[in-house]
Amino acid sequence: MNPPDTLSETWVDSHAHLFMVEEASETVLARAVEAGVEWVLCPGVDVESSMQSREISRRLPDRVLWSAGLHPHSASEWPSVAGRIADLAQHADAIGECGLDWYRNLAPRDDQLNAFGDQLQLAVDLGKPIIIHCRDAFRDVYEMLERFDLGERAVLHCWTGGSKWTKRFRDLGVTFSFAGPLTYRGDETLRLAARHAPRDRTMVETDSPYLTPEPLRGESNEPANVAITGATLADVWGLDIDEVAKLTSQTASRVFGSPRG
Repeated sequence: MNPPDTLSETWVDSHAHLFMVEEASETVLARAVEAGVEWVLCPGVDVESSMQSREISRRLPDRVLWSAGLHPHSASEWPSVAGRIADLAQHADAIGECGLDWYRNLAPRDDQLNAFGDQLQLAVDLGKPIIIHCRDAFRDVYEMLERFDLGERAVLHCWTGGSKWTKRFRDLGVTFSFAGPLTYRGDETLRLAARHAPRDRTMVETDSPYLTPEPLRGESNEPANVAITGATLADVWGLDIDEVAKLTSQTASRVFGSPRG
């Protein structure tokens, strides 16, 4: 589904790796503003990208929030970078992207569990939200979040769980964030699951430059496309698109804060 030509409400892209997009962030965000996107959260995946995210936010303080964290693919680096991530996190708007990935297993599971657990504790200590990558690791992520009790400050980025896990995580009080896969023609299971996501604890994202929504798959993703995912979510929920823009943006501002205060 395509977004409408005009919107009375604006969108928030809760997860866009602007440092990975080939064009300048200023150019990309100018298109996003034209598409009705008010602001973006740019998450780091390691020390270098966390610093890049911080720099983009400094250049565009009214449009970009940022986070500092270590992605599970790089979890084996955690012992050597934990201090630097913690220092960056002191000034970041959120912790992450971090979590568990049992699909690619690019780092040993013990290393992933250790890095994720420490970053969850960092989020608790700093009182900040945490952006969580969960791929084929629903049970382990659930058990860890159950222990840390972060509530809506635990953001399940690019949520792809089915109805059962959506209901279970919903009962933990977490926040869900849906990306391009919600629009994919073959992903009816995810759309069925999205019906169970609480309307006051759900956001939308692009995960730019990845996971471009239909009908633009094959192109590089960017924040301007977040309204396409939002339109699909509106269809799933049976709500007007403007209402979904309002709900998801309010959730993003409550969980992360807003560049405009």
